[in-house]
Amino acid sequence: MSVNDERDQLIHRIGAIQRDLGRLLAQHRPPSPLFDSNLTMRQLKVVMILSFQDSASGQDLAHHLGVGLGTVTGIVDRLIGHGLVTRREDPNDRRIRRVELTPAGHALTEQLADAGLADFRRLLQLLDTPTLHDLSTVMDKIQAAALTLTSNQDHLKTG
Repeated sequence: MSVNDERDQLIHRIGAIQRDLGRLLAQHRPPSPLFDSNLTMRQLKVVMILSFQDSASGQDLAHHLGVGLGTVTGIVDRLIGHGLVTRREDPNDRRIRRVELTPAGHALTEQLADAGLADFRRLLQLLDTPTLHDLSTVMDKIQAAALTLTSNQDHLKTG
């Protein structure tokens, strides 16, 4: 077996374990804030996009969603009605309207992130300390690889 075959098998095995863990934990978790939400998938996507940046223009959102500006306007209007986003003038160009999360929108994204993290923490509580040290070392390496990957992707976009 070549090194690449072994790596591919390990990557496949780790991915399968991650998928299986997600399914197992999902069967035994209390309802997620996601299921308590009345948001459509597109509305949720806008909230998630805005959770990764301070604000976005309607054009930016339309590009990310692959829809027209008119569709985005309706989505944003409904999110404003839910109290999750606000719309304001761009300070550098008054023709552009910026959309950003409200405190309630930020709270929703935190609740969504925390729901999955709570399951992971309960799982980690079952591991012994040496295993947690090993996992911490591995997670540091995964985080460094992710930073390298995203840095390379950002460089390709701008270069």
